[in-house]
Amino acid sequence: MTYAVDFQTVSTTGVESSPVASALAGLRANEARYFKNKYDHDFTVEPAADAQETIEWVHRILREERDIVISSPPLEATAFQVENIRMAYVFYESGLSINVMYTLDDTGKRAVGFKLSDGMEIPEELASRFKFARQKSKLAGTIRGSYFTIKKEY
Repeated sequence: MTYAVDFQTVSTTGVESSPVASALAGLRANEARYFKNKYDHDFTVEPAADAQETIEWVHRILREERDIVISSPPLEATAFQVENIRMAYVFYESGLSINVMYTLDDTGKRAVGFKLSDGMEIPEELASRFKFARQKSKLAGTIRGSYFTIKKEY
């Protein structure tokens, strides 16, 4: 069942099984607030079981670009388009959030972003490959993030 993420009242609905559920819910709400403020887009998510196409697209990019396989199970995902940018998010039980920003113009920006919920360890599959910068969020505490540029066409 698809539902809009409320960034006014942060809820752990859909991510309760995460050991950092509150921080992951805050991270998800932080993304919802960003898209509402920047694009007037309501950020909706659905359970991973209902979002297999989105999850497979994100996992394919990770595998083909950097030979990365995420070990944590996905809990929720979303895919949408704002302006000329295709976006996809996958939220994992470990507290990891992965997003793909894929500008539809050939000359546009295309990247994969990783965000770590407050309190989680850096996943083993990412630890030796990426440096994570810190940012503060009222909704999510301290978020650690990193990214890489997509080189191929998807």
